[in-house]
Amino acid sequence: MKQKILMSWSSGKDSAWALQQLLQNPNVEVVGLFSTINKDADRVAMHGVRVELLEAQAASIDLPLEIIEIPDPCSNIDYESIMSDFIETAKKKHIECIAFGDLYLEDIRRYREHQLVGTGIEAIFPIWGLDTDNLSRTLIDNGIKAVISCVDSKQLSEDFVGRKYNTNFLQD
Repeated sequence: MKQKILMSWSSGKDSAWALQQLLQNPNVEVVGLFSTINKDADRVAMHGVRVELLEAQAASIDLPLEIIEIPDPCSNIDYESIMSDFIETAKKKHIECIAFGDLYLEDIRRYREHQLVGTGIEAIFPIWGLDTDNLSRTLIDNGIKAVISCVDSKQLSEDFVGRKYNTNFLQD
């Protein structure tokens, strides 16, 4: 019997590749996506992408999307309460795992795993630990299309926002 999985969907390329890996696994059934939305801005909390784009992504993937609204600002207590309610709903739908597209932030992984302790739902990380240089090339080589929507201006010039994520991007 296949594991029923929900995918935490950030709207970004890493989520797309994690989902791709899950969809190729014959032992799992991805039953939907979920994403947290800044209720006031009507944008994805993680990347600031508009909800319309998020919904278009889900439609093109042909998976149902659950939008979880969070206030702005959102305290950790409020966030955990909102997510706890969501997990309870997922349990009623017999979800066994929640997949995340995280690569290497150990503290985030531990937090996600800790939040699911005792729920009967396991956190899984299909692309955990992949080398980011190799992953970037793999994404591009496999036709994943992305446009840079936000940057850490301490790491990369704001001029990169709006650029296509392709081999030219990697060389800049």
